[in-house]
Amino acid sequence: MIPNKTQLFNNSLDAINKQIQRYKAEMDTIKESMEANDVHTDYDEEGSKGELLGDFEKYAKYLDTAQNMKLTLNKVDREHYSESIKFGSIIETENNYYFIACALGKINMDDGSSVYVISTEAPIYEKLKGKKAGETFMLNEKEIKILEVR
Repeated sequence: MIPNKTQLFNNSLDAINKQIQRYKAEMDTIKESMEANDVHTDYDEEGSKGELLGDFEKYAKYLDTAQNMKLTLNKVDREHYSESIKFGSIIETENNYYFIACALGKINMDDGSSVYVISTEAPIYEKLKGKKAGETFMLNEKEIKILEVR
């Protein structure tokens, strides 16, 4: 049985918000470390000074990606269902559940099931796009049947 779209949306949003909080906390920790050590942010300097700046920039990129995922997720129409697979669809296959929204990965639901939240950029989406319940697609040289689409 396909998961409730509102609950799936909320669980996905919670996961993204946790990522955003974690990345902000990491950036704050690095910033405090740099300020406490009066670190200059020159790449030419050796040691931990350059590493801290590199880590800060890495987390800034992660934060940007997570914020963009949140914007994309918020574009999902939680009230509308479609018979054919497109952005915002929830799909039940023989093996897994998929939610076409953003590149979040595996999300655990309250009932113990899990859903793979994928973006329209994911290679599997190209195989799923436009298909309906009852149709099949190939994944890793295996034919998989689509049981339900919402």
